[in-house]
Amino acid sequence: MGRRVMRREPRVHWLLLTLAMGVLLAELCLNGFVTHVGGEGSGPAPSPDPRPAPTAVVAGAAVQRLGPGVAVSSRGMPAKTIALTFDDGPDPRWTPRILDVLARHRAHATFFQVGSHVNEHPGLARRVLAEGHEIGSHTFTHVNVATAPSRRLDAELTLTGNAIAAATGRRPVLVRPPYSSEPEAVTAADHRAHLRIAAAGYLIVLTDLDTGDWRRPGAEAIAAAARPEGTAGAVVMMHDSGGDRAQTVAALDLLIPALKARGYRFVTVSEGLGMPAMPVAGATERWRGQAFRVAQLAGGWLAGALTVLLLVAVVLAGLRLAAQLVTARVHLRRLRRESRPLEYVGPVSVIVPAYNEAANIAATVRSLVGSDYPALEVIVVDDGSTDGTADLVERLGLLGVYVLRQANAGKPAALNHGIAYAQHDILVLVDGDTVFEPDAVGRLVQPLRDPLVGAVSGNTKVANRGGLLGRWQHLEYVIGFNLDRRMFDVAECMPTVPGAIGAFRRAAVEDVGGVSADTLAEDTDFTMAVLRDGWRVVYEPGAVAWAEAPSTLRQLWRQRYRWCYGTMQAMWKHRRALRERGRAGRLGRRGLAYLLLFQVLLPLTAPMVDVYALYGLFFLDPLTVAATWLGFTAVQVATAAYALHLDGERWTPLWSLPLQQIVYRQLMYLVVVQSTVMALLGGRLRWHRMARTGAATAHAAGDRDRNDPPWLQPQGRRREADLPTQVLPAIAARRAGRGHAGTSAGSPNSRWPTN
Repeated sequence: MGRRVMRREPRVHWLLLTLAMGVLLAELCLNGFVTHVGGEGSGPAPSPDPRPAPTAVVAGAAVQRLGPGVAVSSRGMPAKTIALTFDDGPDPRWTPRILDVLARHRAHATFFQVGSHVNEHPGLARRVLAEGHEIGSHTFTHVNVATAPSRRLDAELTLTGNAIAAATGRRPVLVRPPYSSEPEAVTAADHRAHLRIAAAGYLIVLTDLDTGDWRRPGAEAIAAAARPEGTAGAVVMMHDSGGDRAQTVAALDLLIPALKARGYRFVTVSEGLGMPAMPVAGATERWRGQAFRVAQLAGGWLAGALTVLLLVAVVLAGLRLAAQLVTARVHLRRLRRESRPLEYVGPVSVIVPAYNEAANIAATVRSLVGSDYPALEVIVVDDGSTDGTADLVERLGLLGVYVLRQANAGKPAALNHGIAYAQHDILVLVDGDTVFEPDAVGRLVQPLRDPLVGAVSGNTKVANRGGLLGRWQHLEYVIGFNLDRRMFDVAECMPTVPGAIGAFRRAAVEDVGGVSADTLAEDTDFTMAVLRDGWRVVYEPGAVAWAEAPSTLRQLWRQRYRWCYGTMQAMWKHRRALRERGRAGRLGRRGLAYLLLFQVLLPLTAPMVDVYALYGLFFLDPLTVAATWLGFTAVQVATAAYALHLDGERWTPLWSLPLQQIVYRQLMYLVVVQSTVMALLGGRLRWHRMARTGAATAHAAGDRDRNDPPWLQPQGRRREADLPTQVLPAIAARRAGRGHAGTSAGSPNSRWPTN
């Protein structure tokens, strides 16, 4: 990642992210408002006030000018004059076919167009005018004007007028209310809405002959319904959108020639009434229409893109889940097939780097000394603690425990310091807040019987899992981390041996030059280096250690921020593994690719997916949304149950899993967002240390109280009051070959036979 400098963590990106998600939600809501339009195919909605409109309206002609109060003037088509009208368009399939028929028969018509459709197909609106027809407003989303609030109705009219103005440069003066029919069908509620439309300067155009073509009764029936009696003129209602309009197209070929043979002419509504053509729209209307069209199209594109993204994410998550479950089964079978009695594989040096770990260090050291593995030394490296961590360990007076003190230099330096003083060739690296099961060390080192294995990952469990946050982390450790480790083991691309519990062969450590301080995730960086050097890295689920997890959201944020940012650093540092062969190539093309896809790229898209989910709550079918959520939750619960079963855990925490999607998931992907921004800026984070509460100690004590193995009970050779914990001079003397004071028994016994 190049030269890194210390810089303050960025803040402005949170404002930008919030604004971007707000704009995205607004665009999606606009798309939902626009695309969930009605159509005559659904029939007229019930009127909220079914009483008839005033007599002047219901007894009037099809074209009505409404004034204040009860002032109504209406006109109809002259004799032998037909005004064909087409609602709900423009439609990319049917509007051109209808225009072709009209052109073939030299007939004109009026198209009452939906504003959102005009924005989608402005070229069709222009063609309508270019071929001598006219356009009227049919609202923006085909809203029922009788039930729409006044502000909604005003917005519908304005948006439609702007859309037509942007597409054609003309302003509509005619409005056909959706779901309307003949004048006698107008109700009191309809009339109130018509009055508001008229107040905006529009003429209301109803119909004399409603063909009912949206019911698709057949071309003959549609043509018959459009024929007036005698020589009467008529406004005829048809549709050029909203469904299959093949019968309407066929009916025109029957109707127009037949009526022309009787002397009828086919005109626009304005032409039939002797009115001027559509007026020219103002520049403001055109610009507003263009701006809204861009917003509408962007909303549609974003909705489509997020739908594809969601489908891709679902497919990838499904593939990941399938891979995890299959490889977990393979890993389990392999462990059973290769299972054999535990063996003594040689003496072990345990390195415990510690900085201000007074809350847990005693439990950690006692659990290590209480191990049933026969040859063990414990080296605690105090990294400049200010809480008396080193003094506390020294006062324990435990046999085989040594204390190194150094000025604060960071965890990698502490590990390297301890490794340098370690006596043995098998090294177990342990965090200062980790409590080991009695058999953890013995099980952890068993894979090292294979000379090709350079490192072994143990099974870290959450000690403080009592609260909701603790349960969530417990589930994450069991479901995510451990299922992933089984998969990485089978795929031979293990990217991380956790700092809480891991075993290394000294030769592997020396081959890679020790633990590097180049990244904040030193365990991931170190493991990747070991893999790239040609060593195998495996997972031993039976080696269990208990660690204290963050107890507050702030602590969790800091921990995961460091982990995520450090992992990104390690991925970048080892990016050349993508081009390498052997185990290094498997790390690059399997491990790094997996981390990039599932721990960086997909989490970065998660905010958009959540916004899309919020949009779905309001605009998608509630049953579909609920079924989808329940399906995902069921899959997660089933996976979690299987993972808990593999780890020998109870199913009790499963009830908290659905709640994990509300807070915990968002926190995790926001960590990735923050880490990505910091990585792109090239900054270097400070080490955020978690405040310890002694949860691991309490967990260990609780297990002892339940008569579990006595981790903390010093007994027999494991504690001698007259052999205090050794400090640096004693270790230096031992390394110089002048004695081995303080080491525990170094020979195998019947419990641990040699191989």
